[in-house]
Amino acid sequence: MTHPPRTFATLADMAACVGQELTVSDWHTVTQAQIDQFADATGDHQWIHVDPVRAAQGPFGAPIAHGFLTLSLLAKFGDESMRVTASGMGVNYGLNKVRFISPVRVESRIRARFKLLSATPIKGGPGGQADGYQFVNEVSIEIEGAAKPACIAESITLRF
Repeated sequence: MTHPPRTFATLADMAACVGQELTVSDWHTVTQAQIDQFADATGDHQWIHVDPVRAAQGPFGAPIAHGFLTLSLLAKFGDESMRVTASGMGVNYGLNKVRFISPVRVESRIRARFKLLSATPIKGGPGGQADGYQFVNEVSIEIEGAAKPACIAESITLRF
């Protein structure tokens, strides 16, 4: 089941939510095809990711998603779960901290929970255009039914 994204009218409205949970994304099923495509894109073909027969006998009992595949889904989760009406664009600025806590087994469902840690006004965006904000979110990527998250990251985005 999908729900509409949380919408903020302005960047200032979003910035007013420091210390609060902004949104929780919908669930996403991680498939073997997605893992294989990520392996092809990155050149990381380790058997725990791409060899279902061998991985079934391995320490996780099934193939697992690459940690960086899990992390890369932050963009999808953020884009699908929140919008700022008066924002022309958002840019991934980086990460302060990332930890991979639990493996994401193939066919697991994961989702992201975004908590706004800080919002810092910035002057002049790309090319000296509109002012904006630097937002830092603590993002927890949860695995359905698991006690511990797959990943916790501090994600930095710039919005103009």
